[in-house]
Amino acid sequence: MTDKDLFDDSTMTFGEHLEALRLHLWKAIVGWLIATVAAFWISQPVIIEMQRPVNNAMKSVFIDSQANVTVTGQEAVDKATQPGVWDSARRTFNRWLGREDTEPEVPAPAPPEDPAFKLKIDGRQVARALHAAQPAFYPELPADAPEVNIEVSLADQPFGKFLKDLQIENMRPRTDGVDEAFMIYLKVSLVVGFVLASPWIFWQLWQFVAAGLYPNERRYVYRYLPLSIGLFLAGVAFCYFVVIPFMLTFLFKFNIELAVRPEIKIGTWIMFALVVSLMFGLSFQLPLVMVVLDRIRLVPNRLYSEHRRWAILIIAFLSMVLTPADPISMLAMMIPLLILYEFGILLCRFGGGGNKNPFEIQAA
Repeated sequence: MTDKDLFDDSTMTFGEHLEALRLHLWKAIVGWLIATVAAFWISQPVIIEMQRPVNNAMKSVFIDSQANVTVTGQEAVDKATQPGVWDSARRTFNRWLGREDTEPEVPAPAPPEDPAFKLKIDGRQVARALHAAQPAFYPELPADAPEVNIEVSLADQPFGKFLKDLQIENMRPRTDGVDEAFMIYLKVSLVVGFVLASPWIFWQLWQFVAAGLYPNERRYVYRYLPLSIGLFLAGVAFCYFVVIPFMLTFLFKFNIELAVRPEIKIGTWIMFALVVSLMFGLSFQLPLVMVVLDRIRLVPNRLYSEHRRWAILIIAFLSMVLTPADPISMLAMMIPLLILYEFGILLCRFGGGGNKNPFEIQAA
């Protein structure tokens, strides 16, 4: 008994193909809309989570890194008394001409005081104010009471913590306009709804496409589609949890060099994060691209192995250019690409099908 294929009796005219396409697209769109309505109620955690990388990077670069830099009084004096470029040039020119430097010496500035804001209060005034407010609890101060000064540091806790929390709050992403928050909510709901409805959407598209494929061609789809989805999700996760934090820290450091504070618009940031994550997800399809090129005999598998050194050199160069100037971030991009390249070679060699072109094989 021969196996009956689902699409054996799927011969249709051109008009019937268009009608089938319209039907499957409508089913996919309706499923997407239903999932979008459901996602509208769960999009808030997604939006909050997408703000986490930029909030952490802003806090790390503009608050924590600056708070950890301490300069002693003597270091400040040494830095302040160092000659500038013009002073150094003038002294060097006078030394060449045998002249004495007649520039009067500027007295060194005093070491900076504690940056905490300190307030001194006469204790006798406090005692008199307390006695006037509640005479039964606070006795009258003697006329010959000695002077007692009370020193209050306003930078101590909890005021210092309040200032730090205020800095963090001022650096959070902002909206531009009264309707931007709603539009962001709607856009994120569309994306989340598409993710939730993606099995249904892909199934409808597959119902239309598979009708025009031979059984051997459909076997390739069944074999590599789960792998493609896994690689895409791995690329998105790698970008979000590894690449984006490095990228934000690197870019924000330029703001410190220019002494400016970035104004983060939440709509711009979310679209940027979505696009970059999508690009990384697509780039992780490298092994499957290598398999396709090998199967259609455009790039044989042996060329991947023979030119491995060139591939490593190109990947290392791209990792150096596309990442910040530190070895950790360079390796964070270079190592996954090298692993994917080797994985692509293994797929071409042992993935089944040999060097057969699936488009040249007809169903029996």
